[in-house]
Amino acid sequence: MYFKSFFDEQLAHMSYLIGCQRTGEAIVVDPARNIQPYLDVAKKEGLKISGATETHIHADYLSGARELAHHHGAKLYVSDEGDKDWKYEYVDQYEHELLTDGSTFNIGNVYFEVLHTPGHTPESISFLLTDKGGGANEPMGIFTGDFLFVGDVGRPDLLEKAAGIKDTSESGARQMFESLRKVEELSDFLQVWPAHGAGSACGKSLGAVPMSTLGYEKKFNWAFQIKEEDKFVDELLAGQPEPPKYFAQMKKLNKTGPELLRREETPQVSLSDASNAVVVDSRPAKEFADGHAEGTINIPYNKSFTNWAGWLLSYDQDIVVIADPEKLADVKKSLQSIGLDQVTGYINPKEIGQNLEEYKNVTASKAKELMEDDNYFVIDVRNQSEWDSGHIPGAHHMMLGNLTDKLDEIPKDKKIIAHCQSGARSAIGTSLLLKNGFKDVLNLEGGFSAWEEEGLPVKKD
Repeated sequence: MYFKSFFDEQLAHMSYLIGCQRTGEAIVVDPARNIQPYLDVAKKEGLKISGATETHIHADYLSGARELAHHHGAKLYVSDEGDKDWKYEYVDQYEHELLTDGSTFNIGNVYFEVLHTPGHTPESISFLLTDKGGGANEPMGIFTGDFLFVGDVGRPDLLEKAAGIKDTSESGARQMFESLRKVEELSDFLQVWPAHGAGSACGKSLGAVPMSTLGYEKKFNWAFQIKEEDKFVDELLAGQPEPPKYFAQMKKLNKTGPELLRREETPQVSLSDASNAVVVDSRPAKEFADGHAEGTINIPYNKSFTNWAGWLLSYDQDIVVIADPEKLADVKKSLQSIGLDQVTGYINPKEIGQNLEEYKNVTASKAKELMEDDNYFVIDVRNQSEWDSGHIPGAHHMMLGNLTDKLDEIPKDKKIIAHCQSGARSAIGTSLLLKNGFKDVLNLEGGFSAWEEEGLPVKKD
């Protein structure tokens, strides 16, 4: 058997290529939309990707299953659990097999057994893998998708918070409790291969280790320790982070079938050509602060880029990116990974012009001094849980992803100090405020961490 994992740092997404070396067949589990890495590895190992499968209809990225089926003839193995609202609507176009609890299928001499493990979503399934070609008659491991992570379990509130399906959080949490009881009976030696690691919004405390064993999780994962259902439900639902706005769009597109990727060249344009598009400056925050084109927003191209692009960009508006030509392909792939395909052009940073707008950073001690003047309005763009654990007295909480929805709450006649935990998210927030006409904005350098380090006042509600 051949086994390789793939990790997308920006989405904290894990996917897997499993192959039978005797027959030359392979399958991808939870494929990303960019399927080229799987094709490259398969070719190198002398394998043909004949199958693609998913643990559930994903909400945080666009699946590559349709790409593999359409362009490479991969057979789709997808869940048929859940009610009519949780069925794949595009698979009839391709060779496919619908899976329910207890279903089995094989890729060469590698065998998969399906477990229905709802909780994160109603249709969620997990796969027990047995390498019969290697002489095994028991499973080696389990692909758990967004059901079981290293150190955590999937959140059950996304259907209600992101997709707007009422009264599903608690029922999902109770399903999660039952799913844990089901896998608790499996062998401790099973390896656990989840679909996400630390940094994903599909859970609240995912571990950074890419894999685990079921025995280790039974002993140390908090979710296995709580045996009383109501207590488990309360703990699971408490403190879940805000779901990114784009999650609802991903769920819809993965259900109906993602558009096939277009591979046209992205033309170089000027700022004047981008008047009907949102212009995203992907340079580091410091470069943007030192000089940027007025009306552009800054989402630095780093491991948080895709998440904030999903929060802040519309699927209904063209996008022009400011990016170095050698980084353009990567920026575009990151946007495409969540279905933001409408990149109509790019601008070389060297050609953004001369009459540039700037903003300044301010230290924590200087910010404290300025805040004694009633002319300053402090905005905290951190998550709710961060705010609840402690915040600057007098600050106003406007989580970054929702900042543009709260512009009417910001007084036009005051100067603004924006902050987050470290200064990175508030730099993005500062660019949004500048774009929306708030021109007197300071970014708190080092964020709330710097404020605390200097021993300045902290309030807890």
